[in-house]
Amino acid sequence: MSTPLGDKIRELRKAKGYTLDKLAELADSSKSYIWELENKDPPRPSADKVAKIAAVLGVTADYLIDPTETVKVEDATDSAFFRKYRKMDPTIKDKIRRMVDLMSEDE
Repeated sequence: MSTPLGDKIRELRKAKGYTLDKLAELADSSKSYIWELENKDPPRPSADKVAKIAAVLGVTADYLIDPTETVKVEDATDSAFFRKYRKMDPTIKDKIRRMVDLMSEDE
């Protein structure tokens, strides 16, 4: 029986083109653990493992864990990016803004 957590992990993993093995490798986990998260209802998934999986998939752990969180994958990825962006050095932020401005000029 899959869960919202499992469904989200599977959807994000497939969207990135990752196999169970690849996600497990990148998240410093085992293939069987990822499979269990996707396909079973583990009573208490490891917070550390979920955080690593979320980082690899480009979303937040909150997005994966919250069963009521139904935002699109793209929105969850954007939210994770903005969290990282807010913590960046101001000079890096300025470079990113300039890059976006340059890319926007073509539209």
